Parts: sequence; C-alpha cells; structure tokens
Amino acid sequence: MSKIPPYLQPGSTIGITAPAGFMALEKMSACIDTLQEWGYTVRLGDTTHSNSATYFSGTDDERAQDLQRLLDDPTVDAILFARGGYGLSRIVDRLHFKAFKKHPKWLIGFSDVTVLHSHIWEEYGIASLHAPMAAAFNEEGPGSHFVNTLRDALAGTPADYRAEPHVLNRPGQAEGPLVGGNLSLLVHSLGTPSELRTKKSILFLEDIGEYLYSVDRMMLQLKRSGKLERLAGLVVGGFTDIKDTERPFGKNVYELIADHVSGYEYPVCFGFPVSHGKENVALKHGVEHKLHVDRGEVRLTEDE
Repeated sequence: MSKIPPYLQPGSTIGITAPAGFMALEKMSACIDTLQEWGYTVRLGDTTHSNSATYFSGTDDERAQDLQRLLDDPTVDAILFARGGYGLSRIVDRLHFKAFKKHPKWLIGFSDVTVLHSHIWEEYGIASLHAPMAAAFNEEGPGSHFVNTLRDALAGTPADYRAEPHVLNRPGQAEGPLVGGNLSLLVHSLGTPSELRTKKSILFLEDIGEYLYSVDRMMLQLKRSGKLERLAGLVVGGFTDIKDTERPFGKNVYELIADHVSGYEYPVCFGFPVSHGKENVALKHGVEHKLHVDRGEVRLTEDE
C-alpha cells in the first residue's frame, strides 16, 4: 500500500520550484493566479526568478537546495514543478527525504519529473501526482478540463477517466498501483536507485520528440529488463511529435508498442489522455487503480 500525502484544504500552501530547465517567472503568472483563485497560498522558490543564462534554472547545487528547502518546510503542503526538460536526474541523489518521509506532501509534475515520481515510490512508497505543470495554465487556460483534473486530484476527488476505444486495444480487467510516466526517463532510470519496479502494476507511458526507432529501442530495453513481463495492465498515452527516418521504420508508434507486448495477456489501451500535448490528466502515481478495457470503452478509476 502506498502512503498518500494529505489532500489540500483552502489556505494550503503550494511551493513552486524549477528543478530542471529555466522558465521565466512571467510565464508562471497564470499558474500562480489560478492556484490562488483555487484558494491556495503560493510560495515561490529561488529558481522561479532565476537569472540563469544556461539551459538550467540554476547550478545543480542551487536547484537541489531550492527543492530541498521546500521538501523540508513543514508549512509547504505540496510542490509544483514549473517545468520539466532535463535536470532532475542530476540532482536527485543530492536530495534528502528524512523530513519528507515524516510529513509527505504532493509532488506535482511530469516529463523529467518522472525520475522523482519513480524515486520516491521505490525508496519510500509515497504517492505523487503526474500532472500538468505551470506552462499548462498558459497553454490550456485555467478553465481547461485537464488543468482542472489537477485541482480535483489535490482536493482528494477520486480519479475516474475514460478514453476512446482503439483498434489495438487488448480487452481485460486489471488492478494495481498506477506507475510510470515518460518512457525516456523510465529507461534512463534503469540500474539506478530510481528504477521502477512494475510487477503487478498498471504501467502508463508517454513521450515526445523521439524517433520511431528510438521508441522501439526503449521498449525493447523495458522488455529485456523484465519490466513488461508481469504487469497488471498497460496504459499507452500520447506520443507527440514522433519522427521517422528517411527510410521508414515500417510501423507507427502504437503498432510497435503493441508488438512488444503481444506475447503477454494483460489488458492494454492506447490513446489514453496523458501526454506532452493538450490531453494530460492528473494521475496519482503509486495509488491503487482499476483498469477496464473492452471494445467499446476504456476506463481508469482510482480504487477507493
């Protein structure tokens, strides 16, 4: 069983930090305003008003220290990551979770944040939120359905999501902790303390900007390392901006993923609304869920 952080109440404090790529403070304004409209207090970390001239929002030390302060602060009830990109794996081993273990709080983000979701789940059994970050409040608007799934998740509303049926879906029922995230980061974490164990879990995957052969290689790595063998179920989200080589790979991204799991019997669904695109619902990583897949419906529900 996972340890679930307390859900937020009116007046709860959400800290915002940028532990990876740089993001200008003005691009966070819609997010800050919306969180305050939802009734929360917002506390900005140092990296949110960085003057860094590099890809990162600060040095490794600066980014780690900023996140550490929010992890340790008992008055901060949740931490929202401003953006992903790349950088969390450079600092995750510098972080200390003694205070966080005693008083867990929701860690919110996706993409590069996959490393942290996997890390705290595997090391401490603590649930987290794979969910829209600050940029989504600009791109989708504060009234977006997908932004509002974050609001619901933070308030403790049990997840109940549906997806359109897909020709490659494999029907079935599954129960287990929902784990996963960005395919590239999950493969990147293999062989490290952040490596995700997937046995009897519902695994979800998404990615962006990869070549088809690269997705194939990463799926093969998951398969060879045993990560696909004993799943309870597989949820395949959006694979946005996928590229092909001059000589075509010969299959689209969903077809090649379906091939890699064709020898197993667990349910599989494709086109679930979790992605780097507009469709990105909030998912409680590490929390027990039920997956129902049939020819007419896909449903993922939080097990209450």
